Amino acid sequence: MRWRRPAVFVGILCLLCLLYSLTEPYLIRVNEVDVVDGDIPEGFDGKTVVFAADIHCGPLFSVGRVRDVVSKINSIRPDIILLGGDYIYSDVKNIKPCVGELKNLKAPLGVYGVLGNHEHWADARLSGQALEEAGVKLLDNRAEWVGSAGGRIRVGGVGDLWTDYQNIAPTVEDAAAGDFVILLSHNPDYAWETTTDKIDLMLSGHTHGGQVTLFGLWAPAKNTAHGGNYVSGMADIKGAKVFVTNGVGTTGLPLRFFARPEIVEITLLRKL
Repeated sequence: MRWRRPAVFVGILCLLCLLYSLTEPYLIRVNEVDVVDGDIPEGFDGKTVVFAADIHCGPLFSVGRVRDVVSKINSIRPDIILLGGDYIYSDVKNIKPCVGELKNLKAPLGVYGVLGNHEHWADARLSGQALEEAGVKLLDNRAEWVGSAGGRIRVGGVGDLWTDYQNIAPTVEDAAAGDFVILLSHNPDYAWETTTDKIDLMLSGHTHGGQVTLFGLWAPAKNTAHGGNYVSGMADIKGAKVFVTNGVGTTGLPLRFFARPEIVEITLLRKL
């Protein structure tokens, strides 16, 4: 009978891992990140940017859970809210219920976003229209100056790398070397395609942090061609800080394992 003990132990461990992987999608954390850059104007020193991506409202992420995400974001009292795409799970019928909650997002300096591949797979035009009507200013191949007393920053975006075209010119053409520039790109692989040195911070999602990983050490499904630290967290790519979020929702299966869902609270700092 002794030979059965290891098998029983492995079976119990697998069961516990499965139960945890079904639980982790509900354990949304607030990931606090400081971004220190001398280009940040005095008027933005200490301001907060909330970044969220990959909600995937639909069969695996209910409208009620979207409502909870919106409440969690608003409780941070951010100055700016940036959204990184994939608000829905493929079907355009999910966009209206989703934006019915996203319209309640509140930030004094605005709510901005880009579309992800799931919006394009569903219906990019209808998705974009619904988001704009909900107060989310879309920045796909567009940019805005976001101003505050003491300065302004440039916030721009590009179209999804898989399903759209990318034009970074609107983001950088009016920006000087000393301006602080944030770029939204749903897919982080775009960081390797940029040819400008004007991007200070690029924010992306898409990878889900691997979603199901080997205890956070390795992600078999990366959704990116570059892997490594590129799946989640901060990296320096071609002179820019690139932050890839684990995202909020899931795709495929309602599972996460050591890729905890998150809302990112970024504090802009001129110096420590």
